[in-house]
Amino acid sequence: MRIGIVCPYSFDEPGGVQAHILDLAEWLNNHGHTAKVIGPCSAETPVPDFVTRGGGSIGVPYNGSVARLSVGPKVNARLAGFITQGHFDVLHIHEPNSPSYSMAALRMCHGPIVATFHTSGAESTALRLARPALKPLLEKIRGRIAVSEMARRFQVNQLGGDPVLIPNGVDTGLFAAAATRAAATGSDAVADSGGTGVEVVFLGRLNEPRKGFGLLVEALRYVHCPVHVTVIGSGTQIPHERISYVGRVSDSAKADYLARADIYVAPNTGGESFGIVLIEAMAAGAAVIASDLEAFRAVTDQDSDHPAGLVFPTGDPQALAAAIDRLAGDKDLRAQLVANGRKRCADYDWDTVAREVLRVYETVADGTVVSV
Repeated sequence: MRIGIVCPYSFDEPGGVQAHILDLAEWLNNHGHTAKVIGPCSAETPVPDFVTRGGGSIGVPYNGSVARLSVGPKVNARLAGFITQGHFDVLHIHEPNSPSYSMAALRMCHGPIVATFHTSGAESTALRLARPALKPLLEKIRGRIAVSEMARRFQVNQLGGDPVLIPNGVDTGLFAAAATRAAATGSDAVADSGGTGVEVVFLGRLNEPRKGFGLLVEALRYVHCPVHVTVIGSGTQIPHERISYVGRVSDSAKADYLARADIYVAPNTGGESFGIVLIEAMAAGAAVIASDLEAFRAVTDQDSDHPAGLVFPTGDPQALAAAIDRLAGDKDLRAQLVANGRKRCADYDWDTVAREVLRVYETVADGTVVSV
């Protein structure tokens, strides 16, 4: 099967949707299919050969973040070339209501179309007002996917339809292999933490308040156990005796940092519909502490008898500090959470998730080629 995949967000900045799309395309290409991707991307950003660079982007405030989108006539021209040259059996559009490549693709294309909805949020006045104009476009979608119950509910309430729930996928093998390497080489948390024995990792854009980096820094004032924090991500660095900054890193380096961690902390304050990095941390063998967000509760399976992490009241630095102290001081609890996490992350492995997506493709493909 030939699949065209449309990404609304720029590959120049790392993000969950972009990672999802690249991983899905790679899995499809490695399993007998041909997948091509188009989305905003500058000439300087390294991307796989299956990605068509869609040019520059502009930053637009969205959902507590800044989404980098492409707009203008060049988008339509690039899309038209991508579609006509691709001869796709299915076009898979991510975030079709995003005013970038995705909405442009939905507007101009005809044929077997699948859409994945990643975003969840509160009632949107702008989206409600735009719904009459969006409705005929959304009716072109033959197969709908939501990555979480929150995203599914948001789509049903805001846009109509009833999508199938298929979660984000994670290359769990990459992170499990990093854990194996760390154990074999003795490159463990004790070395990373300067001898304290408890290594904490945070990953996220430091200047984006909803990622919770400021909350983590504040929480360290109340942490009693000797811990060291490694911070992965771009942004303004706050000097702190307990923190080391490594900036943006490759996927393999990220896996190695997570594999050497005792604890992974996700102090996000909102705007999350999933939590890919929580799954990555579980696969790498880190015990997870996360904000008590609905999406994070679901990923860490909080309502089961074997939760795969601790949660703390969102936005409460002292509660976060207490959770860090609890895990830092209880090696047995960490081991139990790690074991639960490794079982939990199997549900999100790409080998499972991509096959579910492929079944959606098969239900909408009708032998015609996507056209403009």
